[in-house]
Amino acid sequence: MLEDRTTEAFSPAPWPAAYPQGYAVVDVETTGLARHDRIISAAVYRLDARGEVEDHWYTLVNPERDPGPVWIHGLTRETLEGAPLFQDVAGEFARRLADRVLVAHNAVFDWQMIAREYARARSAAPVRQRLCTIALAKELGLPLANHKLETLAAHFGVVQRRAHHALDDARVLAEAFRPSLRAAAAGGVRLPLHECRPLTEWQDHPAPVIGRQPGGQGGYGGHRTGGWRPSRKRPACPYPNPGRYEDGKRLKQGMRVAFSGDTSIERELLEDRATEAGLHVATSLSRLTSLLVTNDPDSGTSKVVKARQYGTPVVDEAAFGQLLRDVEPADE
Repeated sequence: MLEDRTTEAFSPAPWPAAYPQGYAVVDVETTGLARHDRIISAAVYRLDARGEVEDHWYTLVNPERDPGPVWIHGLTRETLEGAPLFQDVAGEFARRLADRVLVAHNAVFDWQMIAREYARARSAAPVRQRLCTIALAKELGLPLANHKLETLAAHFGVVQRRAHHALDDARVLAEAFRPSLRAAAAGGVRLPLHECRPLTEWQDHPAPVIGRQPGGQGGYGGHRTGGWRPSRKRPACPYPNPGRYEDGKRLKQGMRVAFSGDTSIERELLEDRATEAGLHVATSLSRLTSLLVTNDPDSGTSKVVKARQYGTPVVDEAAFGQLLRDVEPADE
């Protein structure tokens, strides 16, 4: 049995004191992959500090729109018609996320979908950190042919029963995360934790958190009606584009830098720092782009896909932060 094998293998090692005290393993099924798409089902497995399952929860969600790729998730318009709206389950969902690290496979996607649903409800999920099991697998150096959930599951002998069903995907991930967590603890591996920030693109001001409030009380609190954040027009970069970034060298003023996916530093602040350093912040990716910054290079976003096609160099947010400290002046 997987449980017996992993317990025997990793129990002698001291548990790292800096590791989180609890996890919420999450999977959501959605109407699509874009920012306007909606959650149609969600599941949460709550785990203790060492990855043992405490309980689980599952719900359908009425997206109030077409359910999208039914051939993938199997949820028809008729099935979802009588399901609760997201705002009806937001409180219970939040209670299961509160005070825990959100764990998901390609966690930036699940987090952004969840954050957008709470933003639509003029609230915020009580999630402060997330952990991507793809990133953890890389940290552990697992010999995986690819980073699909079924491949990770097979590596640990976990049987997947209903792919693209939120409850079964969350179960599979929880069972695969437990031995991954124990392997990390045994090897003294630092967990790849990322900060989760409320989405400023949806609201003018930070939203109240649904779930744990000061004094330990849950609730919605007041809210403020918000809308899409207007894009800020940046001044044109005064320097010519010197070409692509080369690994091991410095950034140079005038280089075109694009960003993709979630960042721990608010995107607008990160772009401000790049602009102040003399870089050109690009809103799209082309053959002229010098560098793509993303924390999830295996995602299928349009910028990541184009970067692969064009051979554009890619670095993560932490590496980019280091590069910003020493940007080479433009040629005079």
